[in-house]
Amino acid sequence: MILGIDEVGRGPWAGPLVVGAVVLGGVTIDGLTDSKKLTKKRREQLDIEIRDKASGFGLGWVSAGEIDKIGLSAALKLATKRAVDQVSTSYHEIIIDGTVNFLSETSKGQYVTTMKKADLLIPSVSAASVVAKVARDSYMTLQDYIYPGYSFKNHVGYGTELHRNAIDKLGVTPLHRLSIAPLKKYANQTSDVVLEKPKKMTTKMIGDKAEDFAAKYLENHSHKIIDRNWKTKYCEVDIISVYDDIIYFTEVKYRKRADQGGGLAAITPKKLKQMKFAVEFYVLSNKISNTNLRLAAISLSGQPPIVETFLEI
Repeated sequence: MILGIDEVGRGPWAGPLVVGAVVLGGVTIDGLTDSKKLTKKRREQLDIEIRDKASGFGLGWVSAGEIDKIGLSAALKLATKRAVDQVSTSYHEIIIDGTVNFLSETSKGQYVTTMKKADLLIPSVSAASVVAKVARDSYMTLQDYIYPGYSFKNHVGYGTELHRNAIDKLGVTPLHRLSIAPLKKYANQTSDVVLEKPKKMTTKMIGDKAEDFAAKYLENHSHKIIDRNWKTKYCEVDIISVYDDIIYFTEVKYRKRADQGGGLAAITPKKLKQMKFAVEFYVLSNKISNTNLRLAAISLSGQPPIVETFLEI
């Protein structure tokens, strides 16, 4: 019962710092290693498996504005504390990747072991590295919708040439860390720099992003997506997929916060009747002979969206 801790986002010019904390609890997950050594697709597959199988996990986020205000060292401590506070599972040891005990000023500091390359050696730390990396990358990809022109999904905030050119052309955004050396000039010249205003996320954009995450979840669980956002003036289906010769008709329900009751609470008897009608309409319209059909629902919450539940109805 080791609580593994690792951070992602220490060096970027923009975006949050994220710390992952995972208790695997004896579960074996094949392929765990330092997240930077994995492909994007493999990280996303492992992220789903970790969230499904781990005894507990947490993510600690510290924004660019907080980093500018308190400094990176304090931000690392704050993000670690926030991540650990989310883990309710019991554990007997804490291992942090690196050489610094970010919990030294808390009651948990005495139980910490720091270890270089722990993300290569300790599975729970590797898992923490993966969930933090996937969460942060997903968040930065979402910023492409909000701040077009910066290509955040390509460099996730690091100081690449593409990113530097975008800043030179467009200025900085609230995502940028103005306390780092390359961007300090913008903090001192705010009267001369137009801060890029965020593009307002419409309800449709938020819903589409949640459906993208839901579709990716199904694909990572061996579903083949055959249709998305199928609509008529009478009914609609969010995702249609095939798994093991079974056709799934999945309703996607998203809530910004998990404490808003959960997306599945919206699957009322009336909604269920509408879903069944939509399936019958789709089958007739597309002349489908396969009668092995299932209704399903995916519940997501948070920013970026996290799959909470996939349920056959």
